[in-house]
Amino acid sequence: MKSGTAVILGRPNSGKSTLLNALVGQRISIVSSRPQTTRHRILGIATEDRGQIVFVDTPGIHKPAYGMNKRMMRTVYGELKTVDLALVVVDASISFGSGENFVLETIKKARLRAMLLLNKIDRIAKARLLPTMRHYGAAYDFLEIIPISARTGENIDLLRSKIFGCLPDGEPLYDSDFVTDRTERFLAAEFIREKLLERVRQELPYACAVLIRKFDESGREKKNRVTIEADILVEKKSQQGIVLGSGASNLRDVGIAAREELEKQLGCKVHLGLQVRTARNWRNDDRILDQLELGA
Repeated sequence: MKSGTAVILGRPNSGKSTLLNALVGQRISIVSSRPQTTRHRILGIATEDRGQIVFVDTPGIHKPAYGMNKRMMRTVYGELKTVDLALVVVDASISFGSGENFVLETIKKARLRAMLLLNKIDRIAKARLLPTMRHYGAAYDFLEIIPISARTGENIDLLRSKIFGCLPDGEPLYDSDFVTDRTERFLAAEFIREKLLERVRQELPYACAVLIRKFDESGREKKNRVTIEADILVEKKSQQGIVLGSGASNLRDVGIAAREELEKQLGCKVHLGLQVRTARNWRNDDRILDQLELGA
């Protein structure tokens, strides 16, 4: 059997989390059109007869401006030291720039065994791929350069087979029914944040966080219900009104969408209570960052 770890790297919004969900076959990482959606390290485990791949989804590689972002980048660099393989995800629909070069320099310094994945090929003409593949092939000695679409699933089966071919022989690291290392409490906060990101604008996606105050499963067995209470954190008083919306309509819509998603994920009824709270400069507040489980 093959067994090993593959870290998923790339710029913010390159499609890393969509790829993780596609490779694992289950939605364990939230997805949005907003850059820097992924803030945590999330494991996704795919187990088959031929072996087990432990995928590690990481925050997008960027130059940090806040304490939160510095923790995010420490998480990325920490993962590079222990993995068997790096999956470098590039948005093939955009031109090569300084951000892509920063990612290349990161993997060069770490001297990683890496595959390059040209993602979002469903958005471009196939003729554009060959020059891009040649460019990256000259920039680094990638084991493979594979065009994919994480959204449509194009070449995902091929990619999974190529990954297995690059992993060492070994026994599985986790039980076969294990899919992620994250708790339901953590995932609840993430799915609430996902629904919030779909409904806010401008600087708010970066200034918002979700902190679970209560995750009560005592009614799960008898009443098939979980009670969740969460705070939506913003940095300024003025941002509270944006999150709430007119007559609290925006917060209500976030709550409805999040509850429906959580009921689907948890397989039971969910009583969800949300409130908006200002926590000034929380992105630099170590106490809050610890509560949000944002690196170290």
